[in-house]
Parts: sequence; structure tokens; C-alpha cells
Amino acid sequence: MRLSDFEALSFDCYGTLIDWEAGLLDVLIPWARARGLALPGEELLTRYAGIEASVEAEHPADLYPEVLARSMRLLGGALGAEVTGDDAARLAGSVPDWPAFPDSRVALAALGGRFRLIILSNVDRASFAGSKARLGAEFASVITAQDVGSYKPAQRNFEALAREADRLGIRPGGLLHVAQSLFHDHVPAKRAGLPTVWINRRHAQTGWGATPRPPAPVTPDWEFPSMAAFAAAAA
Repeated sequence: MRLSDFEALSFDCYGTLIDWEAGLLDVLIPWARARGLALPGEELLTRYAGIEASVEAEHPADLYPEVLARSMRLLGGALGAEVTGDDAARLAGSVPDWPAFPDSRVALAALGGRFRLIILSNVDRASFAGSKARLGAEFASVITAQDVGSYKPAQRNFEALAREADRLGIRPGGLLHVAQSLFHDHVPAKRAGLPTVWINRRHAQTGWGATPRPPAPVTPDWEFPSMAAFAAAAA
């Protein structure tokens, strides 16, 4: 396979295009310090990762702000620290403030000249609207967890992506999935028969951060350290 063989790219958004770890830490670190917790940011992300994934699996119909609020309360319980209603609401409403990675906007502009762009995201439409403004790209379609009624890595999200690709007239084999998370995206995308690109945003870091460890070995078809490197290779 060559990158030029594809006509459309589907993207995970948070972790791939939007720096969700920075966005989470902007809320979690001040909360932790106010509660006297001396945990470093990386440990907070690791503790949070499994909680959010469990909440999404157990409450697939909840909107993402509800997932964030519930996860915040459970994190506080796990750490023995108070989470007020304001604390939970602060995380729940923070998604539109999460920053885009510095290379995302320019990379999407370049890729959009060659490929149709699709979003497949674990978020709700209202939250994504703020992120879309930061990315400045036009997407042929946006598929959210709110639309599907489940959260990745649920296979039904990738079934929804396949139906949407068919609706858009994308030929079989013409879609390439691009994502950071091996857990949320690459394992189920490969199970769905999709070729994938790993944007390994954490290539210079150890551990898994806000993303759980993948439940099974998975080998993406391509790996790049950034969206800029991917866009250059696809030019």
C-alpha cells in the first residue's frame, strides 16, 4: 500500500489533532494541588485513563460532558480527594478549551487538498464544535459518540464509519484511519479491516498517558511522530 492509494482519511480527534492530555491536565492539576495531592501530571493521566474508558463502556449513551464529570468524581474517589460539583462541571465543560496540536491545522489544510476528511470521535457534537474552530478544516463528515450511541473502542463506531464511507461514495479500500490511540482506534479499526496510520504523539515519552494500554498487540500500517510528518509523507 501507498498513502497515495487512498481517497479519504478518517481521523480520531482527541489525542491526534487536539491535545487532550494538556486539556485534561489544565483541570486536573489545579484540582489535585488544591486537594493536597502531590501526584505528577503523568500519574494523574494514567489514573484517569482507565476510569474514563470504563465509564464510556458502562454508560455508552451518556454525552461526553457527562462522561467527563462522572470520571472526575470517580477519580476523586479513587484518590480519596473531594470533587465538588464545580470541579466536575469544570472538566465537563473544558473540551472546547483544549488546544490543537501546533501542527494540526496546517497538516489538515494540506491533506484536505488531496483527501476527503472524516472525523470519528469519542465526543459530543457541541463539544466538537469548539474543537473544529481550532482546527480550521472542512470535514466531509463528522461522526461522534453521540451519533453512534457508544464510545470507541466499541466496534459499532467503526461500523458507523463504514456506513458513512459508503454513503459518501468512497470506494472499498479507499479509506485510511489516522489516530494516536492504539486502544481506542487501531485495535478496533484493524478488526474492521481498515488500514491505519499511527500518529505517535507520545513517541518521546514513556507510558500510555491518558490512553489505556491496548488489550491486544496491534501493528499499524504506518507510524509518524506528528501530523506534520504524516502530511509531508502524503504530499
